[in-house]
Amino acid sequence: MKRILLAFLTCFTTLIAFTSIAAEPRQQPSEQERARTVYIFHQPIVMLQAKFGLSTPEERVLRIRNTLRNFTETDVREPLKIVSVTRYNQPGRLIVMNGKPVMLLSAGDLDEGDDLTLDQAANRVLVRMEKQRKALSDQFNSGWLVLSAVKTAVGFLGLVLFWYCSYRSCRWVSRVYRRRIIENRSVIPQHWRRFIGPIETRLYTILIILIGIVALYVWLSWVFGLFPWTRVWGESLGDWPVRVVQGIALSIVSALPGLMIVVIIFFITALILKLLKAVLNQVEAGRLQLPGIHPETVGATRKLISVVVWLFALSAAYPFLPGANSLAFKGISVFFGLMLTLGSAGVMNHAMSGLVLIYSRALRKGDMIRVADNEGQVSEIGMLATKIITRENYVVTVPNAVVVSGKITNLSSQSANGGVNLTVGVTIGYDTPWRQVHAMLELAGKRANGVDLSQPPLVRQLNLMDWYIAYELQVCLLPGVSLADARNELHSNIQDVFNEFNVQIMSPNFVLQPENSVMVAKENWYMPPAMPPQGKE
Repeated sequence: MKRILLAFLTCFTTLIAFTSIAAEPRQQPSEQERARTVYIFHQPIVMLQAKFGLSTPEERVLRIRNTLRNFTETDVREPLKIVSVTRYNQPGRLIVMNGKPVMLLSAGDLDEGDDLTLDQAANRVLVRMEKQRKALSDQFNSGWLVLSAVKTAVGFLGLVLFWYCSYRSCRWVSRVYRRRIIENRSVIPQHWRRFIGPIETRLYTILIILIGIVALYVWLSWVFGLFPWTRVWGESLGDWPVRVVQGIALSIVSALPGLMIVVIIFFITALILKLLKAVLNQVEAGRLQLPGIHPETVGATRKLISVVVWLFALSAAYPFLPGANSLAFKGISVFFGLMLTLGSAGVMNHAMSGLVLIYSRALRKGDMIRVADNEGQVSEIGMLATKIITRENYVVTVPNAVVVSGKITNLSSQSANGGVNLTVGVTIGYDTPWRQVHAMLELAGKRANGVDLSQPPLVRQLNLMDWYIAYELQVCLLPGVSLADARNELHSNIQDVFNEFNVQIMSPNFVLQPENSVMVAKENWYMPPAMPPQGKE
């Protein structure tokens, strides 16, 4: 029975960590200081420095450890005392328990930086050891163990009751929100309540779960502190939140100067962009001219400048971001860089093609263009694609790389008033006077609605084919007239005019040589509605 404490007194060990020098703790001990420090239940007591005879401070620590292991329960119940002694011609203070020596503290163990006398240092060591002795004596009392077990059971029941109440409160909150939705009783509008209600319920549930975890943590820390076997765990659990909060607070405080620099950098960047925006707005409105910047390219220039300035600002602010030099931050940077490299090849191709389209001014919003099989009005020129509204009122999205790599026909770029030149073709046999065909096509163009008559219709003979002639009629449309409607109007008028003058729209094909020559006699050159030039019959 007298040896019952032997297993637990082995915890009276000599470890180092946040140790003390002659009763005063030191924050960052060296390896040598660790070997010279006496620990009881992982609590720093004293660091020995003096050498007695052939015994080094490390050997003195080992001797103290063996002495502590030999104490009985009866010895532990007796208070510690200090006895003044002289050893090796050095004054010392001997700490005894139940008349048995525990350790000797001499003047050589003092540290000049502590500014303590031998008696002051011995009293501080005594206070620390007495605290551990009383706790051990009380906790190994059978009544204390029973009381601790009862406290543990009562605390566990309280914890379970708290968890149950928390669960019931979650159910109650969920029912309240559902009732408010059904009865339409809420300050928040009903359509918002249906969306916000589940979010609020889940947030409350998460909060209750976190509080339950904290309650379990507090209960474990308290229970571990009741028993000597787990007392170290309880102290560690109790100190851990404090260390975490302290570490977070110190990290936040240390990061504040860098964050202030980041804020200043982004504030200056925002001011620069506002100034550039004001200048570019003047260029877009035509009140200011800058070399190489045109009103139609201001939008793209503003985006490019914004991207470049923000990238520069981010590069300048990166070293001041909290954790910028950590391995995790570097790993995330490499990950996103790899994703950007692998996934942006096609995107960058389209983006660069969009810049070519914008700065070459080959297209503008509102132009009538023909790209591959698509003909229509440009509604948007984006960084990645160009959108065209066709005659069927479809929106066709063409990637910019496709637009740049193919042929672009801009039907409205050469028109000063914003109109579009429209051409239609027809093939007529050689037996019809070409002058008559010219006159009829011009008449059909003049009769069409939406044609700008200030520019007279123009007829061309595109090709002399084997059996017929290919004619082309070109008219200039008024601004805003649809190509599809104007083309339909011209086709209708051409048929009406040709029928009016008894001329068939037909492209003949011959299998055998005609008996008579297919030609127009001179007297038929100016068939109506063709008019001979002035001075000619």
